Amino acid sequence: MPTKRNFSDEIQMFDQQRSTNRDAAEAFRIMSVLAEAGFVAHLAGGCVRDALLGKTPKDYDVATDATPESVREVFGKSHTLAFGASFGVIGVLPIKSANQNRDAPLTPTEVATFRSDGQYSDGRRPDSVHYGNAEQDALRRDFTINGLFYDPISESVIDYVGGQADLKSKVLRTIGSPHQRFAEDKLRMLRAIRFATTLGFQVDPATTDAIEQHAADISVVSGERIGAEMRRVMTSEHSADGLRRLVETGLAQHVMPGLLDIDFDRLTRLRKHLPCDSFAAALACVAIAGEASHQILLQTSRDWKLSSEETRQATAAVKHHATLIRAAELPWSKIQPVLIDRDRDVVVSVATAVATADDDDQTGLEKVRGAIRWPADRLNPPPLITGDDLREHGIPAGPMYRIVLQTVRDGQLEGEISTADQAWEVVKHVLSKKRT
Repeated sequence: MPTKRNFSDEIQMFDQQRSTNRDAAEAFRIMSVLAEAGFVAHLAGGCVRDALLGKTPKDYDVATDATPESVREVFGKSHTLAFGASFGVIGVLPIKSANQNRDAPLTPTEVATFRSDGQYSDGRRPDSVHYGNAEQDALRRDFTINGLFYDPISESVIDYVGGQADLKSKVLRTIGSPHQRFAEDKLRMLRAIRFATTLGFQVDPATTDAIEQHAADISVVSGERIGAEMRRVMTSEHSADGLRRLVETGLAQHVMPGLLDIDFDRLTRLRKHLPCDSFAAALACVAIAGEASHQILLQTSRDWKLSSEETRQATAAVKHHATLIRAAELPWSKIQPVLIDRDRDVVVSVATAVATADDDDQTGLEKVRGAIRWPADRLNPPPLITGDDLREHGIPAGPMYRIVLQTVRDGQLEGEISTADQAWEVVKHVLSKKRT
């Protein structure tokens, strides 16, 4: 028998969300319409978990005993999307208000039919689904804290799997046999680490043992899906603990081998002082705490199919953070290019974390922060001469262009020259040295 409990504080939160959050209001509207049509409809999964933890849910999913066909009949095919009908999921579109932009995209609410799953031959998704009731739907889910429902009619939480007790104890455990749950969907092993990390929970010993036994099976999961879970682990405030769990369970060897050579004490200090939730910055800190930072970045980018932007930002932070920390003792011409780079903010964040964690002198970073506030024409003054200028003066194109232009630019940034005439004197000097 399920347990039903009323949570006055959480119910109050749902009521507040209904009046202030469009997604929440839409979910409750959908449940009301389904109830009027004679169907059972509950909030399900993560939104109930988050509410009981006192968090604002990111999204609101509805579970019902109405079949996908019935859902489309109730709301009309023009107001629904059958994007997951084969798995019992229909997207219900919201009703546009009179003052809403007609061109604004409509975000559907997922409405899933209570179901039980067939065999998982690919280790990711069920081969077939069978429609059922709320209890069957709860029992086929991954973890107890994700197997809860909220009934808006009785204003109560329905719990078939002991999820409320695990929330209270801050324990993550699978519903039923962890071996079976992980055999069905290999990604659930990494999701266990992710939920435990982001929520600050402990993993049930039986669940941990099963992950250790089946860790190698995670290799059948695509790099993109692994990367999606790892982004959440690495941007959590408890990311160092989560990455350490990956090593302890044996998952690291298959999802991020570079973690095997990480100094976790240093990584914990770095993450503590990382002033942003940027994945690129978090990845850079992992690389910096490792023995082969460049290799970690290359392998992670390749394995997880990272975007070029993420890879570029993390690489820039690893490459240039030390320059900013040493800004007080380096020539300005070495610092200025980093400060006008598009990835500057990530580099500054990582440099700040490293300097603070390692108790380095902050003088250089104070200089950097001051320079960032300068007007654009001071931080990045127009060059005194360009490649076009060199061509117009009859200087043949070639490797010397880069040397000449960089020498002139360095002199300009260091305040040694400030006019075009002075720049041409530098050009003549550099070219004359080449001839001799």
